[in-house]
Amino acid sequence: MQTHLATPFGRRPLSLAMVATQIEASEFAGRPGATDAVVHKWRLFRSLTEAKDLLGVTDRALTVLHALLSFHPETALALADKGGAPLVVFPSNKTLSIRAHGMAPSTLRRHLACLVDVGLVIRRDSPNGKRFVRRGTGQIDVVFGFDLSPLVARATEIERLAEEVRAEESAIALLRERISLMRRDIVKMIATGLEENMPGDWVELHRQCLSLAGRYARNLSRAELDALAAEFALLAGEIGKLLETRAKEGNMSANAAPNEHHQQKQITDLDDIDLGLREGRPERTEPSGSDPGAPRAARSDPSRVHGRAAGEKRVAPRAYSLAMTLAACPDIVDYAKGGDIGNWAEFRAAAAIVRPALGVSPDAWARALEVLGEHDASIVVAAILQRGDEIKSAGGYLRVLTAKAEQGEFSVGPVLMTLLRRKTLKPVACRQASG
Repeated sequence: MQTHLATPFGRRPLSLAMVATQIEASEFAGRPGATDAVVHKWRLFRSLTEAKDLLGVTDRALTVLHALLSFHPETALALADKGGAPLVVFPSNKTLSIRAHGMAPSTLRRHLACLVDVGLVIRRDSPNGKRFVRRGTGQIDVVFGFDLSPLVARATEIERLAEEVRAEESAIALLRERISLMRRDIVKMIATGLEENMPGDWVELHRQCLSLAGRYARNLSRAELDALAAEFALLAGEIGKLLETRAKEGNMSANAAPNEHHQQKQITDLDDIDLGLREGRPERTEPSGSDPGAPRAARSDPSRVHGRAAGEKRVAPRAYSLAMTLAACPDIVDYAKGGDIGNWAEFRAAAAIVRPALGVSPDAWARALEVLGEHDASIVVAAILQRGDEIKSAGGYLRVLTAKAEQGEFSVGPVLMTLLRRKTLKPVACRQASG
């Protein structure tokens, strides 16, 4: 093995990094037991790929290194002193370019220089800069080319760096899973608070959730993800305490008997507007003293006005504020007079303009007003407008929701929460697609 410093051919200068690499390789070869060191070249290359950022090597440079390794005849890399083949490969630039998937000569030279600079190979140039092997009587006298011995010398370091990268990636993956779970929990807890008409500033809580979700991106570091997960945990804890307090008060039952279980389907998917479909009563009015078994045909009584007749008790409206509704359905503002909606009357007026624009027939609208009431029917129309081309027949869709509401299987709260959640996830999805 060559013991003196190898200098590059031509105008290429000898850098201190090259000197340090050669010294490290020589010192490793002189250590006790160094001749027993054997490295699986493709396993080492995999570790190099994982630790490339820490080593300062580019992916294109790794392509060139992969090509160089392919010229070594053995799978195992061992020092020549052990009796193995010399760890010097000597392909021409043309042959090396072919194995590097046709890399241009200038690009090839640049990435070869990168491998030398980061200390993964040593350039051992001949007097004329050519790469070749000179053989004597059955033995190799001298080889000029690229020395791969630094890979054996730095194998332990490379494996350690790769392990650090794997541990970091695992920790980041766990943090991302934790954040995803907390985002889902927060959205569903807010939806539950709205459905149960619980006291609390749900619009502000949802705004905080949107703010945190807007900071979530693919390029966040582990420290940034850890801080974001801590903030999500605080918000989830705050909302959870509100629900726990209400549960301890014993007000979660939907029936008169305090110990009776509330029977309701569990909603597990918030990706569609049909999350408004529910088992159990929607937000409707009922006549005082009426027979629970009375037929539903009574709804068509001409004396009813928007689904409520004289003597009926109206259930208190749910906590769907105008700000929350506009946050979920911002497109309806474009149809408002003056381009702004400041109260529910203006919101309903805008919905009345949107309804014929969507192609909803007067009959379907009249039926929706009768069953849902003007307030909720206007919210449903705004939600249909927000979904745009996803709904091919707005009139038919409104009729389906009206029928569901008549059967007690639809309410507008989950519809708004679904649209708010879509608004939360859309910027993140765009960033991930662009990343």
